[in-house]
Amino acid sequence: MRTNGQVLAGLMEQAYMEVIPTRTIVDRLVHLPQHSYVSITCSPATGVGPTLDMVDELRALPEDRQLKLVPHIAARVVRDKGHLREILSRLDEADVESVFVPGGDAVKPAGDYDCSLNLLRDIAEIGHEFEDVGVAAHPEGHPLVDDDELLRLLKEKQQYANYLVTQMCFDSTVMVNWLRSIRRAGVTLPAWLGLPGVAEIPKLISLSLKIGVGQSVNVLRKQKGLVRKIISAKPYKPDDLLAGLIPYLDDPDLDIPGFHLFSFNNVENTERWRVETMMKYSES
Repeated sequence: MRTNGQVLAGLMEQAYMEVIPTRTIVDRLVHLPQHSYVSITCSPATGVGPTLDMVDELRALPEDRQLKLVPHIAARVVRDKGHLREILSRLDEADVESVFVPGGDAVKPAGDYDCSLNLLRDIAEIGHEFEDVGVAAHPEGHPLVDDDELLRLLKEKQQYANYLVTQMCFDSTVMVNWLRSIRRAGVTLPAWLGLPGVAEIPKLISLSLKIGVGQSVNVLRKQKGLVRKIISAKPYKPDDLLAGLIPYLDDPDLDIPGFHLFSFNNVENTERWRVETMMKYSES
C-alpha cells in the first residue's frame, strides 16, 4: 500500500502548468519535459487570439519540444457561434486534444455568451474531436455569481465535460470541505486541484483578491514569517497547502487525479519546485 507521501508524489508527477500567452513565454517552456500538459489562458483584455497564436507557435516547434496543449476558450470573449466555429476549426487543425472552458473574467461579454454553459452547449452541437473538456469550479465562490447558482451550473456542465479545475485556493480545509459538499450535491467530475505556483507574495495576494480568493488569502497573510518574506522578497511556495491536503488525496469519494499549477509564467521556478516536491515525497 502506498503511503500518503507516495500518493502525493504520484499526483505531483501528473501536475500540469498554466501559463499566460506573452511574447517570451514559449522560450521559457523549455524547462518542461517533453509532452507535458500546458494550459494556456485566455485574457479578457486581448481575447482568444493570443491563445490560438501560442498554440500554433508551440505546434511549430521540433518534436523534442512538443507539449500537450490545453487552450482556454473563455465564453465571454467569444462573439457568436460563427466565431466559435472558427476557434474550433483552428484547434482541430492544430490537433489539440483537450480544452478548458471557463466563463472568463470579462465584465461585459464580447457577444452572445455570458457563461460557459451556453458555450459548452454550442461546442457539443457543432461537434468536436477533443478527448477532454474541462470546466472551472470555485471553492470560495465567484465575484459575479452566488454559490447556489455556481453549483447549479456546475451540475449542468457535467454532461459536456469530463473534469473540473478548482480556482486557486490557499486553505486546504476550505478546499476539502467544498469538494465534499459538491460530491454530496451530485457533482462527480474528477477534480484537479488548483495550486498557486512559486510567486512573489505581494503579487500573489493582489491577484488573489482580484479573482475573489478572499477567505483563504488570509491564510497566506498569516503564514509564519510572512512579513519577513515580503521584505526579503522570498517567494511563496505551496508547501504548507500541500501538507494540509495530503490526508485526503487518496480518498476515492473526492476523486482527485492531480494538480493544476498556476505558474504566473514563473515556469522555471515552479517546475523546479514541482520536481523537488515529487522527489521528496516519493521517498517518504
